[in-house]
Amino acid sequence: MLTLHTFLVYSMIQTDICIVGAGPVGLFAVFEAGLLKMRCHLVDALPQVGGQLSEIYPKKPIYDIPGYPEILAGDLITNLMKQIEPFKPTFTLGERVDSFVRNDDGTIIVTTNEGTTISSKVLVIAAGLGCFEPRKPEVKDLEKFEGKGISYMILDPEKYRGKRVVLAGGGDSALDWAIHLSEICGELSLVHRSETFRGAPDSAAKVFELAKKGKLNLILNSNVTAVSGNGHLESVTITNNQQENTQLFVDNFIPLFGLTPKLGPIAEWGLNIDKNSIVVNVEDYSTNIPAVYAIGDINTYPGKLKLILCGFHEAALMAQSAFRYVYPDQKLSFKYTTVNGVNAF
Repeated sequence: MLTLHTFLVYSMIQTDICIVGAGPVGLFAVFEAGLLKMRCHLVDALPQVGGQLSEIYPKKPIYDIPGYPEILAGDLITNLMKQIEPFKPTFTLGERVDSFVRNDDGTIIVTTNEGTTISSKVLVIAAGLGCFEPRKPEVKDLEKFEGKGISYMILDPEKYRGKRVVLAGGGDSALDWAIHLSEICGELSLVHRSETFRGAPDSAAKVFELAKKGKLNLILNSNVTAVSGNGHLESVTITNNQQENTQLFVDNFIPLFGLTPKLGPIAEWGLNIDKNSIVVNVEDYSTNIPAVYAIGDINTYPGKLKLILCGFHEAALMAQSAFRYVYPDQKLSFKYTTVNGVNAF
């Protein structure tokens, strides 16, 4: 997915803006910065761009991107890469940013766990949820079947074509995948501990309708309490609120209980932190440290919504503010791309 502008560097990288996180918001920040003639270098701990959209659900449809009634997560990343290609961003992938210092002259030096150093005038943290790991149900022998019928994310839904699959969860991810997999799996069951869902009401309504049509088995007020098999998962035990057990023979069990976010090294950078999120100024999404910004799911402020489109908005305002650090002697002149086109910037 990367372009020829990607490279491996053994000396200090020089750029205008260093972006920590190459997810959708970090990528769009390259576009907004590029319009103002600011160069960007992105660092991500994952081996590819796209963040969670590439790592966890590349084939999952997304419905709330303006101009796209529906777009696959992986396709959105591909489009963002095409959009920023004119601005020639560079990348350091598969490395985690461990520390940064802001020198007296205003330059910011970022260092990764592999010793790569990046010198920039602005640091933008677009690290999504930071370091994350799936929330696992407390079921005996669960780890025994990880990668052998049990997984915590869906990378390729075609893997489950014609298979007997049990999903567990009550949030948006469980609902969205239940809807999508209902046309793929040979037999699909969705297990949820309650009668109501935490996800979008429209998605919940679709799931109930699919259950009525026999497209999936909806098992409410229940939990998966046991797993068994001989080398590979063969069955799960489902226990309802009356403590009655039912055994289902399955090929795959996928608990979708979300992710546990952890800030990792970012927590030690001297930023104002509130509940694992970075507190920012709503005028430009700057942090308490000059020339350091936080955009996307990693930040928090009154009225914050963890949506990709909100992160895009934050990236635009961040770039306008960052201009004064990159070009302190120039006056920012706002232009419309519809008038000037991208190549004019």
